[in-house]
This record gives sequence, structure tokens and C-alpha cells, in this order.
Amino acid sequence: MTLRGFIEQLQKTGELTKITNPVSVEYEMAGIIAANGEKPVMFENVVESKVPVVAGLVSSKELICRSMGITKEQLLPKLLDAIEHPIAAKLVTEAACQEVVHTGADVDLTKLPIMHYTEMDGGKYIASAVSIIKDPKTGARNMCFHRLMLKDKNHFVARIVENRGTDTALKNAGGELEIAICLGNSTAVLLAAATTLPMGVDELAMANALEKTDLVKCKTVNLEVPADCEFVFEGKITKEKASEGPFLDLTGIVDRTRQQPVIEIKCITHRKSPIYQTILAGRNEHKFLMGMPKEPTIYKEVSKVCQCKDVYITPGGCSWLHAVVQIKKQNPEDGKNAIAAAFKGHGSLKHCVVVDEDINIYDPHDVEWAIATRFQADKNSIILSNQPGSSLDPSGDLSEGKKATTAKAGLDATAPLVSTGKGFSRVDYIKVDLNKYL
Repeated sequence: MTLRGFIEQLQKTGELTKITNPVSVEYEMAGIIAANGEKPVMFENVVESKVPVVAGLVSSKELICRSMGITKEQLLPKLLDAIEHPIAAKLVTEAACQEVVHTGADVDLTKLPIMHYTEMDGGKYIASAVSIIKDPKTGARNMCFHRLMLKDKNHFVARIVENRGTDTALKNAGGELEIAICLGNSTAVLLAAATTLPMGVDELAMANALEKTDLVKCKTVNLEVPADCEFVFEGKITKEKASEGPFLDLTGIVDRTRQQPVIEIKCITHRKSPIYQTILAGRNEHKFLMGMPKEPTIYKEVSKVCQCKDVYITPGGCSWLHAVVQIKKQNPEDGKNAIAAAFKGHGSLKHCVVVDEDINIYDPHDVEWAIATRFQADKNSIILSNQPGSSLDPSGDLSEGKKATTAKAGLDATAPLVSTGKGFSRVDYIKVDLNKYL
């Protein structure tokens, strides 16, 4: 459903907290979102802007699933199906996101409630928008997240990761490239934008496979955007560069300052009475959007070597660096084969634990129990040195000018298939109805 549709649903169930007191985007709003445990909240009286702000809508798997009308058990197979079977989106001629159009001198990004998250930030940031570009060489459309630091009324400085989709298209375009930035999107669009698809596969087609996602042509650039989003910023990535950062990253650590491309915004379109959606950098919404789309890619690779039951990218591992993989063990080497496949399914994965069907992968105590009772470090571990890693891992080798490297570890915490004379299954007590006794 659309952002507005989900907000209305949460209002009806009494799960949306509305704050009517004046709140500033300068640190105060971020502090309130954090203190509220990232539960759904709407700020109706923003000091620096007339636009209300909503946060916390994708702060748990339960909320993510409800926003798409599915159960938690249906999420992974639905994501996998949308990845493997994208559906081209329908193009419409009229859209809610273009009810109001600002061009020329009317373009003023400073009127938006763009947040200053922490005192360490290099400036005000948008962390919740998706960017859409087309590669002029291949014609392929790409949608992804770029954090956007506000520079002035009509400019952002964007963190564009090297050698990824936008960076490659920018190089193919000779250093300047049209871009559309969409804010206030459906959960389906957010998840698709966060998913790494094979080169040339359209993330908007994945979003449409997850949930009907019509597109509309932009007013001033040759790009298509989700028709039901709240805001669209149209412009171009320029050859100019400026300092971007520091900013709070996925690991909860401040990322360094870099020279990054400047984006010039020439047109802003939005709904009547638009709503600004924000996420809290480095916290649950950021983590779920970043890490969860890697679960189906790990599941797909592990399923090639054994029977995979479930995958969880854990919040404790920054929703990026750690995964727990649940398998139905049928061969002695299934656990170690699953580890190798998991690293293939998510290149930035640093530590992987493989467990049996009886382990609840969403319960860290259960996973730790499996490690304590079924794992021997000298027999059941895989250690890989000098591997391609993640630039988000501060303990890795992040030398300037080279790809990040790290050591990786896999733990096979599955029980042996052949009896060793030891028990590996837990014994439980009978179930009783306490109402009969109290």
C-alpha cells in the first residue's frame, strides 16, 4: 500500500503517535524518534517547515509485512519471487506525486524538514529517499539509496559508492547524469531500491512484482518515478564535487568525509499537503532496509547446495555483517557448504552461523545455545583471510584507493548426523494450562 494508506491503517489501530507540540529538525526530532523506540510517529508541528514528518513505519519486520499485506513467513519467499520474476510497471499520464510543481526560483529545498540527526553530522541529511537514473550506455534504469546532504536551496551533495550502478552510469555519461529523487515511498519501492539486482534488471519492476507500482514520466528529466510517492526532486548529477560527511552510518559509527558529486535540483513535484518520510540513520529502519533484501540472495545460493529453511541478517551484526542460516541437514558437509554459499550470496557478509531446523534463528539465545552445544572451533569453523569486505566495517582494511578487505568466519553449529553417543536435542517439560491450577 502507499505511504498514506499505511499511515491511515496505523491511525485506525491506534499505533501511530501524533506529536502536536513544536519540534525542531535540529537534533530534537531524531532524539524523540529514538526515545520512542522508533515506533510509528508523526510530527504535525515542525518548527522549520510547514510539512509534517512521519517516522518508524519500517522499524520492524512485522510493520514491513503489514504494509504489504503479508505475513512474516511470506516475506522471504515473496522477496525472492519478485527478484526472480520482476514485472514491468505500467506508465500512467497523471499522478498524485505531480499535483504541485515547482520550477526555477520556486525550487527551495530549505523549506523541507530535512533533519540534522546528530552533532557529528556534516550538515542536514535526507536518508530515506530513493534515487533513479538511467545508464546512457545500456539504457538500463537503476534505483537505489544515496544519502543526500543539503548544500543550499537547490543542491545536494550525494554519497555515491564507487563502481556501483549510479557511479558506473555517471562515468558512461561523461560525468553528468539526469536523476530523479523520490521521497515518501511505499515499502515495496523501498525494499526494491535496497536490493542489489543483476546489471540491467529494473528495481522498479521488482517493486511492481511485490506490489502494484505505477510509474509516471518526470516533468523535466527523461526518467520515470513511482506515481504515488510524496515528493520528486528532478535534476542532474554534476561534475562539481564538494565535501560530504561526516554522517552516522549503518554500524552506528560516523563515516568519514569525502569529496562527492553535487546534485542540482531544477524541479520539485509533490502531492497536495505532502508528508515527509524520514528514517533514523544507523537504527532499525536503516538496518532492515539495508540488510533484509540480502536474505533472499543468501537463501537462493544456500538452496543450491543444501535444503535451506530460513535466513536472518541479524540487527546485532549491524543488519549487514552477520547472518544466521537455518538448514535441514541431510549430508555431513551441508553446514560448511552452506557457509560458503552464504558468503557468495552476500559479498559483504563477515560472520555466518549455520543451525538446524529446531533452532529459532530470530532468538539470539537459541543461536548461542546451538554454538555452545553443537560447535567445535577446530572442527566446525571456516576462517577466510584477506577477503573482499565492507567499507562499513571499521575493523577491516579500509586503505584509501583500494577495495575494503577483511577476515571472514563461518560457524557450523549443526548437530552431527551420525550418533556420537551424546544427545544434541533439548528435552522440554509437558505443556499445562495454568488456569486450572491458579
